[in-house]
Amino acid sequence: MPVVDAIVHPYNLSPENEKTSHAPFITRMLSRANHEALGPGYSMPVDKYERDWPMEDVVAMSFLESHADLAAYHVLPIGAFHDGICGVDKALEVLKRWPQRFFVYAGVDPMQGQKALDELEEQYERLERPSGLKLYPNSWVGNEMLGWKMDDPEVAFPLFEKAQNLGIKVVAIHKALPLGPVELSYYAVDDIDRAAMAFPDLQFEVVHGGMGFLDESAWQLARFNNVWLNLESTATMLTTKPRSFEQALATFAARTRKSYDRILWGTGCMVTHPRPHLEKFARFEFSEERMTGWGVPQLDREAKKKILAENYAAMHGFDLEARLDGIKGDDIDQRRTALGDVAAPYSQTSIAEVVY
Repeated sequence: MPVVDAIVHPYNLSPENEKTSHAPFITRMLSRANHEALGPGYSMPVDKYERDWPMEDVVAMSFLESHADLAAYHVLPIGAFHDGICGVDKALEVLKRWPQRFFVYAGVDPMQGQKALDELEEQYERLERPSGLKLYPNSWVGNEMLGWKMDDPEVAFPLFEKAQNLGIKVVAIHKALPLGPVELSYYAVDDIDRAAMAFPDLQFEVVHGGMGFLDESAWQLARFNNVWLNLESTATMLTTKPRSFEQALATFAARTRKSYDRILWGTGCMVTHPRPHLEKFARFEFSEERMTGWGVPQLDREAKKKILAENYAAMHGFDLEARLDGIKGDDIDQRRTALGDVAAPYSQTSIAEVVY
């Protein structure tokens, strides 16, 4: 089955990149998530995790040590870090070295007003018409964290209009997982309703769908054809809390007439290694209790193909088969062939000697 990882990111977690007092908290949170979401053979020393990750390592983990065929890189506007934690420079590297393998999203802070609109236009040119726009519900100004909502006609709507005018079709928003001791209301999903209604031609990709506000997210899938759920972080529950993952997926299925049409596979590599979650999903089956008690049919191969790749292609409107044909024989394909099998975790990265 083809695999499109809807979000990967080589974080710059080096101490030199910390800009505000919120940065160390975010770094520790991510570092703990790495250790808590992976089983034996996938952990690494903390000092090798809390570093500036090169794009090459994320490429190796996604394509050589796991089974992804395509992936999406998001420029992240987390202002607690000097480069936003995932900067434009690495996106440019992606476009130069692996243009057929990656989709690239721009990223700006809506609370910066006109500056955000100007920056989006600049990134649109530099990133050669990015596929989407990535947003966070917080804005970091000094040591203060401010919040905004997707239905704000003064903060959010001008940015959506700008994206639409540029030709960007997908707006991704981080939800469900609060980045520290901040107001949870900004991470709720109810504000997406009005945005989806006001901009029916935009596709709203809710990142971390199902990690929180599960019922609300499921009802959004049922009510709005332009709302999609990215399983980043939710997918890790396959390894740590399989029954919780089953409940999330069953809830989506129960509310959407079992269609699975707008659910996207995403691992967030390198927050965790992508391989164990993906392999568990390939073997995943609903329990008999879930099927009889909830009326949910077994998750068959066709449904898995939708979640793993076909839905992402539908959201962006590209020909999946043509895109897969375009990567045949590239340097990653050649490296895969030379390896002969999926490589051991971290064995193809710059920290292979330390981990092993």
